[in-house]
This record gives sequence, structure tokens and C-alpha cells, in this order.
Amino acid sequence: MKRNLYALLFIVALWWLLSIAVDPRLIPSPAKVAVVISAKWALIGIHLLYSLGRILAAVFATLLIGVPIGFALARSRRVDALLSPIFYALYPVPKIAFLPLIMLFFGLGDFSKVLLVGIIILFQIVISTRDSVKAIEGSYYTSILALGANRRQIYRHMLLPAILPNLLTALRLSTGTAISVLFFAENFATRYGIGYYIMDSWLKLAYAEMFAGIVGIALMGILLFSAIDALDRRLCRWKYIS
Repeated sequence: MKRNLYALLFIVALWWLLSIAVDPRLIPSPAKVAVVISAKWALIGIHLLYSLGRILAAVFATLLIGVPIGFALARSRRVDALLSPIFYALYPVPKIAFLPLIMLFFGLGDFSKVLLVGIIILFQIVISTRDSVKAIEGSYYTSILALGANRRQIYRHMLLPAILPNLLTALRLSTGTAISVLFFAENFATRYGIGYYIMDSWLKLAYAEMFAGIVGIALMGILLFSAIDALDRRLCRWKYIS
């Protein structure tokens, strides 16, 4: 808690110094931005909720799709040989490059934006799940089968707990990228989303409002990372046993 407070104080102090050193009209002071946030929080909150909803929809959909694919890659050499080269070929490609194609085939609505974010998260989830399952030692399978576990019990009591730490790490890594790409995607054919709010404020030269949106997107990131950390502590309790 103290470290978080020190980090916040450092960021605010650096921000204040930059405001003084550069130009308060271009980099509004933290106090001025705080006033804007207080006055326009209802509007900023609506934009944040739209962005948060898109990210959460993408995360849930990707987990439902990506985890089974990862299991299939890990458990079947044939499936792994067939699909892994496709993931390796597409993974390095900047996912924002898919945006024109996605909008061409799926329109300009929310589905396109959720799909783009989902594609970003999908690669991390699939590869993390596959590698985590492959890393499980064969002796664990022998032990749980000796206890009479069926297929469902193997997945529930061994495979899922084994992949959870790496799966949550993959979510952390992909969430930051997803927020960045969503910021860009929300500037196309939408009037709600924190990305739209920030760029609209910039075009209007309303720099205090723009910085208020940046603070908002930072708060959304903190919320998402905190939620993942909370899941980590709850679902992976053995990691915290000293």
C-alpha cells in the first residue's frame, strides 16, 4: 500500500513539474485535471464503462475459446502440428492491422472492436495454456489415474489448477496491449469509449479534458490488473503459502 502511495506521489510530482516546465496550457496541472474529472466524472464514467464492457466481453469470450484450443494443442500432437504453425505465423503480426478487415466483414459496431481485442488476447491465452499443460510432469498423470480419477476430474483437479498461474500472467500481459489497441479502435464509428473521448478532446484542444481521459484509462487499467491479482490470490492460494 505504501509503495502504491509513493508511486502515485512520484507521478503527480513529475506531472506537476512538467506542467510548469513546458506549458500549463499544453500540460494542465494535476489540480486542474482533478477539477475537470470532478466536474465531468459522469460523462467520463460512461465512456469508461463502454470501454470496460468491450474488454470484459473480449476476455470472457477469449477464455471460453482459447483455453479449450490450448488444451487441444497440448493433448494432441496432430492438432498441435496442424494449428501451432498458424499461431506462430499470425502472432507477430500487429493485431491493429486486422482492424480494416474486421470492419469490412463485421461492420463498424461494437462487435468489431470486441473481436479485435479478443484476437489480441487469444494468442496469449492459447500459447500459455498449451505450454502450461505440456509442462506438467507425466508422474502427475500417473498419480491421479492411480487414484481412479476420470477425465473430468483430471481437468478439474490437475490441469486447470496447473495452468491458472500462467493463464493469469498471460491475461496481465495481454490486457495492457488490449487497452492500447481498443483506444485506437474506438476512434472509428463510435461516440462512446474512453479512446473516443480522449481523441475528441484533443481535436477540440481541450487538453485538460484529454488528460482527464488519460487518467480515466489509467484507472481502468489499475482496476483490471487489481481484479486479476485478486483472482490470482484466490485461485492460486498455494503460491502465497510461505
